[in-house]
Amino acid sequence: MKKKLYRSKHSRVLLGLCGGLGEFFDIDPIIIRLIFLFSGIGIVAYFILCCFIPENPMLP
Repeated sequence: MKKKLYRSKHSRVLLGLCGGLGEFFDIDPIIIRLIFLFSGIGIVAYFILCCFIPENPMLP
């Protein structure tokens, strides 16, 4: 079965992007949050990606 990239409904701090990326790549979302935080354009990239990656349609 193919994985799909969604924003997480369970592991979210702001919009669920890092939680969704963590679920997709099977790594801890804190690592992804740190990458977004300390990279040069991380905050801008975060909000741009949130516009294009849909929220997980599965019920909680």
